[in-house]
Amino acid sequence: MKQKAIFLFLILLSLGLLSCSDDPINTVTIQNWTEYGVSLNFKGTLTDIPAQTSTQLTDILNGEYEFETIFTVPSGAAYEVSESCAGTLVLNAGTKVLIIYTSSFDGTTYSLSASITTSDNLSEDFILPDPISP
Repeated sequence: MKQKAIFLFLILLSLGLLSCSDDPINTVTIQNWTEYGVSLNFKGTLTDIPAQTSTQLTDILNGEYEFETIFTVPSGAAYEVSESCAGTLVLNAGTKVLIIYTSSFDGTTYSLSASITTSDNLSEDFILPDPISP
């Protein structure tokens, strides 16, 4: 009888563990469409993205994370950088972030910009009302 109880307990435990799942995984995909490499300083780690390649960061916990972009400028050129090349990413359960780097060079000035989109629904209908306010 004791063996049957232990056996039943182990079956129930294994079923319980199989049904448990972590929060949906957050991912950040970086595509570098520039002629030069860029590096993303994110969560205390520097990730290099060579020119014309992409990379994906996975298993990121929910939260707000600051990021900055480090990039190469052609020798002797001035440079301009868009505000979107640094900032804060807000990751909720299952958020997918896409960062696309683009650049232009007119012979004297190198310009770098980043386009950032997320999969989070930002519409007002999706945001829950404040239960305290009237």
